[in-house]
Amino acid sequence: MNNILKYFPSKINEVLQEEIEKKENLEEIRIRVQKPIILKFSDTEVVVRYFVNNEEILNILQLICENSIYSYQNQISEGFVTVSGGHRVGISGSCVIENGKVININYINSLNIRIARQVLDCSDSFLNYILNLKMNNVYNTLIISPPGAGKTTLLRDIVRQISNGIKKLNFKGINVGLVDERGEIASLYKGVPQNDIGIKTDVIENVPKQIGMKMLIRSMAPQVIVADEIGGYEDIQIINYAIRSGCKGIFTAHGSNFYDIYVNPVLKSLIDNHVFEVLIFLDSNSKGRPNEVYLLDKNNLQYKSIINEAKIRIC
Repeated sequence: MNNILKYFPSKINEVLQEEIEKKENLEEIRIRVQKPIILKFSDTEVVVRYFVNNEEILNILQLICENSIYSYQNQISEGFVTVSGGHRVGISGSCVIENGKVININYINSLNIRIARQVLDCSDSFLNYILNLKMNNVYNTLIISPPGAGKTTLLRDIVRQISNGIKKLNFKGINVGLVDERGEIASLYKGVPQNDIGIKTDVIENVPKQIGMKMLIRSMAPQVIVADEIGGYEDIQIINYAIRSGCKGIFTAHGSNFYDIYVNPVLKSLIDNHVFEVLIFLDSNSKGRPNEVYLLDKNNLQYKSIINEAKIRIC
């Protein structure tokens, strides 16, 4: 934790170190002006009775930005800064708007330090559904889960494994184009991925998916395009463009069941047009585990569950 604690003034550092040493699996450090610090662990929250003032928040931000806030202004305008180790610092305050875009955040009042923790091999139980071993490629896949169920962690490990290759399955590594729109998958720090995303992965970060996918397809010739949290109208066109260009795709979306997917007209359109060959719903009660897996029967235009044998006809 030293690479996180170094961003705090000495008083806060001492208080946090004392609390953090008592437990394992720290996930977040939330700092709000004139409020106590809250530490979120995997199984509980701890309220630290230390009230942070404006000067201390600014001091923390200065340390995070290596004493050059101006050089981090683009990231700050997006609402977060990625630091060494892949940890992500969320920022909130008073936004400065110009031509309809956020160009800066002033009077910063909250910081949320999210601790990066890569879970290697967490995708093992999903690979048999996603991999097309005959073609040494993947099926067009949509992974659906509520927030916090582990879909981004799962996606990161899928990227790593299909990029490196999977010896036990005789799967050779393939070129992956990763659009990391919010910098949560690769966690680039000065251009270097802080997470292991494989040896054959090209990543483009902090760019809208519709722009990033097109750039990667035109310049890096990926065999697979990967992006997190689709659902906007622009996503229909760019996903169709990627597939027409000969790429396979692995994507995630928010939802718990088919009803959640169908009330989103964008996801409904992609499913109605049989874009996805595999639909995986994650178990919200057990991170990183499949609750339902549906495979597309292209002859009957049905998604058939391989877990409970249910069928859903898509007209």
